[in-house]
Amino acid sequence: MKAIILAAGRGMRLRGVAGDKPKCLAQVGELSLIERQIQTLRASGIDEIIAVVGFCADNVRRVCGPEIEYIENPIFFRTSSLYSLWLARHRFNEGFVVLNSDVLFHPQMITDLMTARYEDALLIAYNAENSARLGDEEMKVKVSAGRVVDISKAMRPDEADGENVGIVKFGPTGAALLSTQIGLLISRGKQRAWAPSAFREFARLRALHAIGTRGLPWIEIDFPEDYYMAINKVLPEIEEKGFHFEHRHLPRQRLASAFR
Repeated sequence: MKAIILAAGRGMRLRGVAGDKPKCLAQVGELSLIERQIQTLRASGIDEIIAVVGFCADNVRRVCGPEIEYIENPIFFRTSSLYSLWLARHRFNEGFVVLNSDVLFHPQMITDLMTARYEDALLIAYNAENSARLGDEEMKVKVSAGRVVDISKAMRPDEADGENVGIVKFGPTGAALLSTQIGLLISRGKQRAWAPSAFREFARLRALHAIGTRGLPWIEIDFPEDYYMAINKVLPEIEEKGFHFEHRHLPRQRLASAFR
């Protein structure tokens, strides 16, 4: 299994705390968001990591180092995550997990997703597990019999069963179908669409199972208030629940010891 991190965006709404850096390089404690994701993936046994980069791509390469693969989105400024994922389609073979680079999450969540018996599955923070109220900004998910039936920001909050975390896995067969669905959306001029629009099309044709967060701490960082919540509340909760991130660029054999 490989991982694809979608990290091409600038994150204009975070300029007040991230400055001119892409938001994947926003500092959360002693590491950036994307470094934390890379460490988490490696600690869970995923060594093949691809980052789709765009804004300040050289800075992301410099921070993350040469041990991961990079795919560049040269038109990141007029496209969105769907197009970035489309650029990585040649790496879909044998299945993969895809992550938005602006998510801070407890590593057990990726373990739960990867060990779920389903080939194709999406992490969801069910309403009962999530104290935050859903609004217009959240990517909302509707579930029936354990399967995703709709995913959209436009969904009415009272129709949603929870919020999309931004981490999804696809097996080999599912990955091939997803590639087809993304291609169809791109051919219709949907380069500015979010990647979950393809997950919604996928779920209409093949089961996309919902895996709950079990109340473990996580946050998507879009706004300055999200950032301060991440550093003041979510990161301490992650560490209190048994995971401590190592300092940057540690040898891989030491990363596994980060689980306690």
